[in-house]
Amino acid sequence: MARLEAVLELADDHLILGHRISEWCGHAPMLEEDLALPNMALDLIGTARVLYDHAAKLEGKGRSEDDLAMLRVEREYRNCLLVERPNGDFAQTMLRQLYFAAFMEPFWKAALGSSDEIIRGVAGKAVKEMAYHIRHAGEWVIRLGDGTEESARRMQGAVTELHRFTGELFESSPAAAACEAEGVLPVRADMRGDWDRVIGMVFGEALLEQPDIPFPQTGGRAGIHGEQLGHLLAEMQYLQRAYPGAEW
Repeated sequence: MARLEAVLELADDHLILGHRISEWCGHAPMLEEDLALPNMALDLIGTARVLYDHAAKLEGKGRSEDDLAMLRVEREYRNCLLVERPNGDFAQTMLRQLYFAAFMEPFWKAALGSSDEIIRGVAGKAVKEMAYHIRHAGEWVIRLGDGTEESARRMQGAVTELHRFTGELFESSPAAAACEAEGVLPVRADMRGDWDRVIGMVFGEALLEQPDIPFPQTGGRAGIHGEQLGHLLAEMQYLQRAYPGAEW
């Protein structure tokens, strides 16, 4: 079912990135970020929970949101490759968040007109959260890019590492394309203009250059991931698999 698969793609994006950001809890470079990053992670995981619950009901096989989030194998996840990339240093984490939020903010804004009631409800909350994520991550990208020689080097290095994964944000899988045609989801490619505007503005102030990527890295929507996702899932799913059926 196309709608089920497309909803899972969105849910997986938010869950995996939320888990990645949560890894900074207790390790952020300053107290304010030790509070801000987990809260950003909670925004993403909260969105994922609603989407997984929606997907479970669309599937109609008795599985719960926890089953879909925690008990699938690596090849069954449909998240884009960008969100599973390791945190790296703080520059990479902030740039990854900016890239993702700069796409999702106009996506959720467009999704306010979805024919799916649950998607509209998610969009109403998520669009505000993504606007904050853009502001927070963007300020850090500017601060580091236009900072010391070392911070600028690391920020440009983050661009070199992550920019090749951004093209997949704008690609629609067959399931997503079917939902776009039915008015359930916005057309992903239509977000390019808004994304380019935000990234261009931030990069201009950060004194960063966008590299030309003739062959973007893709495959996540087809379940083809790097080994990093396997390591992440082993940690994320441990409790659920060690104690099957456990309830909080």
